[in-house]
Amino acid sequence: MKELVKILHKALEAAQQEKRVSSAYLAAAEDKDRLELVRHKVRQIAELGRRVEALEQERESLVQAASLREQEVQELRQHVQLLMDKNEAKQQVICKLSEKVTQDFMHPPCQPPAPPDAADSDLLSQQEKMEHLKDDMEAYQTQNRFLNSEIHQVTKIWRKVAEKEKALLMKCAYLQAKNCQVESKYLAGLRRLQEAMGVEAGECSELLRQLIQEALQWEASEASADSVVLSPISEYDEYGFLTVPNYEVEDLRLLAKIQVLEVHSHHLLAHEAVEQPLRERWAALGELAPSPEIKQLLRAGVPREHRPRVWKWLVRLRVQHLQGPGRYQELLSRGQACKHPAARQIELDLNRTFPSNKHFTYPASSFPDRLHRVLLAFSWQNPAIGYCQGLNRLAAIALLVLDEEESAFWCLVAIVETIMPADYYSKTLLASQVDQRVLQDLLSEKLPKLMAHLGQRRVDLSFITFNWLLVVFADSLISNILLQVWDAFLYEGTKVVFRYALAIFKYNEEEILKLQDGLEIYQYLRFFTKTICDSRKLMNIAFNDMNPFPKKQLRQLRMAHRERLEAELHELEQLKAKYLETRAAQGPAVPEGCTSEDEGEAEP
Repeated sequence: MKELVKILHKALEAAQQEKRVSSAYLAAAEDKDRLELVRHKVRQIAELGRRVEALEQERESLVQAASLREQEVQELRQHVQLLMDKNEAKQQVICKLSEKVTQDFMHPPCQPPAPPDAADSDLLSQQEKMEHLKDDMEAYQTQNRFLNSEIHQVTKIWRKVAEKEKALLMKCAYLQAKNCQVESKYLAGLRRLQEAMGVEAGECSELLRQLIQEALQWEASEASADSVVLSPISEYDEYGFLTVPNYEVEDLRLLAKIQVLEVHSHHLLAHEAVEQPLRERWAALGELAPSPEIKQLLRAGVPREHRPRVWKWLVRLRVQHLQGPGRYQELLSRGQACKHPAARQIELDLNRTFPSNKHFTYPASSFPDRLHRVLLAFSWQNPAIGYCQGLNRLAAIALLVLDEEESAFWCLVAIVETIMPADYYSKTLLASQVDQRVLQDLLSEKLPKLMAHLGQRRVDLSFITFNWLLVVFADSLISNILLQVWDAFLYEGTKVVFRYALAIFKYNEEEILKLQDGLEIYQYLRFFTKTICDSRKLMNIAFNDMNPFPKKQLRQLRMAHRERLEAELHELEQLKAKYLETRAAQGPAVPEGCTSEDEGEAEP
């Protein structure tokens, strides 16, 4: 924790320094002064590069030291096992000898009476053997005590080495996280220089463009082989999503690279402190059952290895009254026998499902066909909805996690038919429109300063938030945060979606308040959810800072807005009917000098 505080303190100092330099650059009156400031910044960038190299070398040496320690531990383990085997063999010999001596005492062999001299000699011989056996037993016991002491010492050494190895691995993780932060600051510095210099030509601007190109060309393969022990940055995450989005605009690509480094840094810092204890708690759980402990664990996020099992249990809680043996296969058979009216729209949306995920873009992948079958089965399961744009992304997330068609199908059924309100995915999207108004009220209550700022600039958040609620943040948040939201959502329901929607705006409130132009705000809102990388901070905002958040309030807001919206829609229908009656009464009037279509067709 002290290391993390130091890192954050240094990051704050660096950010303040960069702000002062940028202010000095903008305040400089002459090009000469600006050029000197740019050169100073380039020297700082070079110094950062050298620090990155030094940290990388230190990390490699620590990884090598950890590897050597691991070899020593393995050798010590083998030595301990050998000593234990020897000790066990000697213990068996001692036990056999003891049993033999006891048996000889208890059941002496029957022999014919012998002459007195012969009996005395036999007795003396047996006594001598007894003495020799006692000596052997004492020797073996002494040796056994020595071996036990030696084994105890070796075990203590092994434990110390294991603790030291764990400490070295933690230090390596912190160094790698610090390395990511240095790289992130380096890229952020390049981006600020680019913004400050604008389109100015010159030697420095050309050097800056070259540095940006080199930064964007860094690949995960450049990481050393030893870094595999920790957690290298790969092209795709564990669920197949691109870690660095392939934006066409260079500035956005640089921003995406910075975000990936920050996410990786947070992951490394949280691994030992947060994720490992969480994994141990999930592993210790037996049979799953609803409880306050499960609720808290789901909010903290389910580890990847436990997520399929937990999601299947959550889905089963909600749809067990709907499930029947062979139901999914029955729906698939119905789809093969008769083409559903929504089949064409489903096929069109398949190609638009998660273009940044390799499972849905690789030609040889089986995921698109499996998703197609899941959506067709649902269209027959719920004819009232059939298919609605957005269901493809809900089903795709379920398929990526559960990896089974039927499980993904029932997960989709659980979301649409038991978690979301009725009419959420209907043709009118009535309940979805209601929730947008509810969210506006909650934002005004929880974040009044932000809403006043947006209201003055006439920013309509529904353009951004409508899709959030419709597909539960799919396509909006990075995958590890998205799935953490879904962990709690499948258990607690739509209340979680509102909590996280509010938390997202709270997370970025200061950045939004800095923007003064409405168009600039809209451009920022298009991608700002992807800049969120600290899942712990977002979770704390959602479930602590947004309290109190009673279900009763949510239910009342929904009822009130639904009544208003239904009244508005009814009024629109009346206006439409009145207009059509008026037009029908007037007849097909043709202005003077114009020819109707029928007359035009009649002319030769």
